[in-house]
Amino acid sequence: MRIISGSFKGKKISDPKDIKTRPLKDLTKESIFNIIKHSNKLKVNLSNSNVLDLFSGVGSFGIECLSRDAKKVVFVENYLIIEKDIYNSDIFLKLEDKFDIIFLDPPYRNKNLDKVLIDIDEQKILKKNGIIIVHRHKNEQDSLPKNFEITDEKKYGISKIIFLTNLN
Repeated sequence: MRIISGSFKGKKISDPKDIKTRPLKDLTKESIFNIIKHSNKLKVNLSNSNVLDLFSGVGSFGIECLSRDAKKVVFVENYLIIEKDIYNSDIFLKLEDKFDIIFLDPPYRNKNLDKVLIDIDEQKILKKNGIIIVHRHKNEQDSLPKNFEITDEKKYGISKIIFLTNLN
């Protein structure tokens, strides 16, 4: 794994030490950043943005954001940086920021995505015009809370990337 672009371009990121962590593939990561930068459907600018990296694993998405001039990245993983269970209903109350981009990369078999999205909505941690990016297995059919809309969806190999906006 490596940083694809920006000030840390070419730097290697250590592979995860456990078998449960599924790293974000470079091709998929590059596609996400191309969509953020070039899509007419999204109104977010990565440069100088606040990013929340949930289920961050080794942090490759958030580190890539920092390399591309994000102002701040908060990493949440159950054994990293903020050591909290993302499904704990008060996790977002402890965050002092609102975020332009929230990236979720839960385990493929995880069925609680709607709970995290409801918590994000209720705690109002996504800025107006902010986006949520979700990395899932291409066959996973998640139910989305009514306040969210799929802006874009792309498939890459066995995974898909879903771009969501909050309708509030």
